[in-house]
Amino acid sequence: MSAEHGETGEISGGEEIVSPQRIEPTMEALQPRRIAARRERQPDPHTPLPMLLPAVPMSMPNHASNPQTPEPGQELLPIAAAPHAPDLLTPLPDIVLNAPVINPVTPSISVMPPLLPLRPIMGRLPMSATPQTATLTDLRRRKHVRKVFLRHLSRRQLRAARAKERQLSRRMWTTIASTALSLLLIFLSIGGATAYVAYKFVSTTQKNYDKQLLTIRDLLPLDNLKIYDSKGVLLDQMADQGLQTTVTFDQVAPDLRNATVATEDKEFWSNAGVDLPGIIRAFLTNLQNGRIVEGGSTISQQLIKNLIVGNAPTIVRKLEEVVLAPQLNSNYTKKDILAMYLNSIYYGHLAYGIDAAATVYFGLQDQPGRSAASQLDLAQSAMLAGLPNNPTLFDPAVNFQSATDRFKSVLGLMYSQGYITNVQRYDAINEERSPRFFKIGLTLRDLAPHFDNFVLDQLMSMYRLKNRSELSRSGLLVYTTLDVNLQNKIQKIMQDHIAQLRAAHNLTNAAEVLIDFHTGAILSMLGSVNYNDSSIDGQVNVALAYRQPGSSFKPYVYVTAFAQGASPAQAIDDKQTTFPVPDSIPPTYTPSNYDLRFHGHMTLRCALQNSLNVPGVRVLNRVGVSNALQTAQTMGIASYQGTPGLSMVLGGLDIRLLDHTSAMGTFANGGVRKPYFSINKVVMGTTGKVVLQHQLAPGIQVISPQLAYMMTNVLSDNTARIPEFFDCNLLQLYSNSQQDCLNGNRGQVRPAAAKTGTTNDFKDNWTVGYTTDFVMGVWAGNNDGSPMINVSGITGAAPIWHEAMLLAEQGRPIRNFTNPGGLQTATVTYPDGVTSTDLFLPGTVPTFAPTLTPAPPDGSPTPTPSPIPGGNPPANEPLPTPYCSSFTFAFAPPGDNVPSPDPGWW
Repeated sequence: MSAEHGETGEISGGEEIVSPQRIEPTMEALQPRRIAARRERQPDPHTPLPMLLPAVPMSMPNHASNPQTPEPGQELLPIAAAPHAPDLLTPLPDIVLNAPVINPVTPSISVMPPLLPLRPIMGRLPMSATPQTATLTDLRRRKHVRKVFLRHLSRRQLRAARAKERQLSRRMWTTIASTALSLLLIFLSIGGATAYVAYKFVSTTQKNYDKQLLTIRDLLPLDNLKIYDSKGVLLDQMADQGLQTTVTFDQVAPDLRNATVATEDKEFWSNAGVDLPGIIRAFLTNLQNGRIVEGGSTISQQLIKNLIVGNAPTIVRKLEEVVLAPQLNSNYTKKDILAMYLNSIYYGHLAYGIDAAATVYFGLQDQPGRSAASQLDLAQSAMLAGLPNNPTLFDPAVNFQSATDRFKSVLGLMYSQGYITNVQRYDAINEERSPRFFKIGLTLRDLAPHFDNFVLDQLMSMYRLKNRSELSRSGLLVYTTLDVNLQNKIQKIMQDHIAQLRAAHNLTNAAEVLIDFHTGAILSMLGSVNYNDSSIDGQVNVALAYRQPGSSFKPYVYVTAFAQGASPAQAIDDKQTTFPVPDSIPPTYTPSNYDLRFHGHMTLRCALQNSLNVPGVRVLNRVGVSNALQTAQTMGIASYQGTPGLSMVLGGLDIRLLDHTSAMGTFANGGVRKPYFSINKVVMGTTGKVVLQHQLAPGIQVISPQLAYMMTNVLSDNTARIPEFFDCNLLQLYSNSQQDCLNGNRGQVRPAAAKTGTTNDFKDNWTVGYTTDFVMGVWAGNNDGSPMINVSGITGAAPIWHEAMLLAEQGRPIRNFTNPGGLQTATVTYPDGVTSTDLFLPGTVPTFAPTLTPAPPDGSPTPTPSPIPGGNPPANEPLPTPYCSSFTFAFAPPGDNVPSPDPGWW
């Protein structure tokens, strides 16, 4: 080679080529060594390959184009290697993976890396080879090495690519598995947490409401308090907190039950308390409409909402319903659930429960053995079944068209579900069009307002309540003593009589009390002629008001005198009398009679029956005010207003008609005091448990039967009262009219004892009397206290008493008062000449020692005994006419200046 190629003629390692004898062994001889060296220098397969130098294209020898290529036969000059050129025995450097790969099976090589220096190779070739042969052999060898190297490199790259692919695959599947596992864990975590939360919610809900579910009947709203008369007629019910009457499943009309199920929960009889398709359907419907137009709650859920969880519009409340509804269905039958539902829902107009709704909307009344709810027909049932969804929107009294549309919709549901036929549907529609279909509000009228208020006050006192609202939803059924049918008839009598006297006599009002004195039961109590008439203060119960009784108070004073030994035959002088009244202004009291006259000597029987005032005051003065008041109180005058004094006998104290009537009943009951009462029993409506039962007590004997009979005998003596009241007066209970009586035809006469009373200023007028069955008191007057005009006891209250007593006694046998015995009948002539045959208590018949008249000095006949002080009256003096026919005069009474002996006349 020429020097311009930079060759030095030396190879690496400092060896010099000097002769053929020094040529290296052939390739075959060197092959094991090269393989060993290659193995020693083989890189770790895990070590990255180093970067190769850029490949330089290598061309196959071209003799034509290469002038340096020797011609055949021409000696090839050795090529000097570049300094530091690697020996061919030295393994080639590794090639990076991104180097171009030559397929070893390709027959031709178009691109080759730069040829290595040939000098070292030539130095190892056999010297016998020709230059051309050495070159071809070298090329083949190099090509073979290259081919082996490329094959090795390719395999290595394939192994690396496959390893990387396997690694990527492993990573991918690892990622997928990790992601799936993570999602599974997340799902399981969320599902587990959800399941745990759901479990806790269900268990907590069941735990919180388990007791309420088991006792759900106790959670039903209590019925409103109801008051019934003695025959089971509903008088009134407290409606301030709504009306409700609990009924059983069988006490509800089948049409109403079917209409409710068809409207509220068509799968009620088959579902387990929850209708999931219904809930989903309602949710989608409401979502589509943007508002709540359909509910998915079953009847069981609605019952739980109404009674247990409340009606808050929250998802928690809805879930609680779903949790509890199946449990409710497992604890109770479907009939029980439907009955509880119908008893707890609101129908509008203060009607809670179906029975109250039947009463409020259609006027149906509970009857013994037949509830109002059981009387509903198809049309009424369909109307009521549509109300609970929205009682305000479908209120027929306000939105009649909406109510009608809803009514038709309910009928359509019943028809589509097979409960009714098409004919029945149209018959119901025609019935609803009737103008008398509804009777809203007609049944809420209080039939006995004064009496009912009195009963409520008694209940508050018995149960120690502060206000009536505590009784409203007590669930109590109060059965009273009242006979409302009889009371209504008595009220009509009162109204008619007051109407006759109102204009001419300024009489506007009246009150009445009727008592069965045998038991004390109040059969009638009318506090006014019209509770709703504000012009007369009709709502004031005058039966409980304090008014002056007038002379009707006198029997308590007179019976006190009888108890002290007097007799109805006792003589008394009706004359002007002035009584000292210490510590009073003025200090004296001078009473006068109603007719402003004095009637002389008479008996107590005559004085009392003609209601004379002066004798009454004289009797009270004799027996003592405190004694007479004590008698009145023990007999039943429980309270009074005013100051007791001599005017008390004329009605100076204000007392109540109820007390006065009851006290007079003590006379009728043989002296036994039976306190009045108005409540027979109280029952808890939902359970039927009797919480109060009036016990008939034997009563208290406050006066002896003999005293009671003596007073009854006097007060029933119609003959004795004729001077003041005339015959055929209205205190006598004859069966025919007064005009028939005056014509001589009284008809049957029922024994009766009565006493009238009129105040001096004519503000109050009374009649109190009794038969063998009842005692009745009647008051007439004006609530504002204005005086009546020309109204006495016999014209104001007595006509009402007469007709009402005959009405109360209809159908009862006529019986006379019974003499209890133990009384003595005697005829006594008193020192004033009054002779009377009457009743006396044993040992009280008076005797009078005669007084001898002195003989004249001329020897006249022997003096005769005189029954009066001062001697016998002149033989020719005429006897006065007795004021009453119940007594006579044995001789003329003494003058007013003659003092009365003791005993003597009063």
